[in-house]
Amino acid sequence: MVSGLENSVIKVAAIGGSIRKASYSNGLIRAAIELSKESIAGMEIEHLDISQLPMQNIDLEGEDHEGSFPPAVEDLRQKILESDCILFSSPEFNYSVSAPLKNAIDWASRPPNVWADKAAAIISASAGMGGARGQLHLRQIGVFIDLHFINKPEFFLNVFQPPAKFDSQGNLIDENTKERLKEVLLALQAFTWRLKTATNA
Repeated sequence: MVSGLENSVIKVAAIGGSIRKASYSNGLIRAAIELSKESIAGMEIEHLDISQLPMQNIDLEGEDHEGSFPPAVEDLRQKILESDCILFSSPEFNYSVSAPLKNAIDWASRPPNVWADKAAAIISASAGMGGARGQLHLRQIGVFIDLHFINKPEFFLNVFQPPAKFDSQGNLIDENTKERLKEVLLALQAFTWRLKTATNA
């Protein structure tokens, strides 16, 4: 913990890359919210809904294309701007991030870029390598939009490897996975404090 910020509350904007009802990605976010309330002091996580975003289209920004956005987009951008850091949770599609997540990233990166200079972490739940290749691509995207990702601990979850990780509603039920998730949240919290201290120095 960084000296002088012990009583600060870190506001986390959590974004799930899947919009299906029983999404594992959203299940991880729900579990993260529960963990933050139960055992991580000084952290508040808000799950941002990206299901209502229109497809990114400059024509929807108004005639001047200078900062006039559809209501759902403006709401997303404002919540990201007000947050201290970002938690991405996404499946892997075709070695990359999901279409809904990429759409949200593109909308929020429109000038002025509201991602800029924020700490971020990635968690993923998918088949095979657990979303590792999608995470790599998201890190590449993060370079251009000026995000600062934590490097450790890494969190890749193969959802089909025993024991069962989720119930039929997509809720995380595996205790070992919850502990791994908590480690990511604590690392994100500490890294965010460090960035805020450096910025305010």
